[in-house]
Amino acid sequence: MGDKKSRIIAVANEKGGVGKTVTVVNLGAAFCRQGKAVLIVDMDPQFNATRGLGVDIEAGMLTVYDLIKENESITAADVIVPTKWKGLDLVPSHVDLAGAEVELIDKAGRENRLKEGLKSISGEYDFILLDTPPSLSLLTVNVLAYAKEVLIPCQTHPYAYAALDGLFDTIFSVKENINPDLSITGIVATLFDSRTRVSHNILEKLKNDERYTDLLFDTVIRVNTTIAESADVSKPLIFYRRSSYGSIDYTSLANELLTHRNKI
Repeated sequence: MGDKKSRIIAVANEKGGVGKTVTVVNLGAAFCRQGKAVLIVDMDPQFNATRGLGVDIEAGMLTVYDLIKENESITAADVIVPTKWKGLDLVPSHVDLAGAEVELIDKAGRENRLKEGLKSISGEYDFILLDTPPSLSLLTVNVLAYAKEVLIPCQTHPYAYAALDGLFDTIFSVKENINPDLSITGIVATLFDSRTRVSHNILEKLKNDERYTDLLFDTVIRVNTTIAESADVSKPLIFYRRSSYGSIDYTSLANELLTHRNKI
């Protein structure tokens, strides 16, 4: 057991396409570049965070699916793999994770499988960042049952803005019924396109809506074609092109998070 107090942050939004995985991967890389010990936990069956960190799932390799399914015989140490970047580790995902919900439905304590599986690494990392699936599911509940903080990426688009209400309901329900230590750290505006009126409108709504204004980070993640390029070569933006808008924006967000604590 280490002597660090890990900040365990779920990056969550029940709507897909808002930049969750990109945020997890690049925040992790930004913290790593600042000398922090970081673990990324990929809880999405699409395993894009795993691919984005350049980890290929080979035959016989254990993943988060094995950790939550075989909760007693598999430990965190069995599934954690190093990435190419020192100080940045990963609990990889696999498409099999999609079946976990059905397999665990009758299991006692099913919502705490991830928490139980990762308890042995308490204090080993400065940051544990969790990627979530783009829907409310048992996998999402497992993430929220384990996390201490929630970071919400919100695409500057009307549908993403409208979906915030439901997400807040989910977070408060988990806080009330499963994990009283869970708090919302903040909302980060993502995929902001300065050329479009709608992006500006939604950003203004986030700033002026009394439900969200105190939660909104100053950093805005801009639309950036380099994000797709870095994903194509399985490298975080932070290490792929440090001068890109994306790298600058996620470094700024990491700096804010270092001094930013839970609001709700």
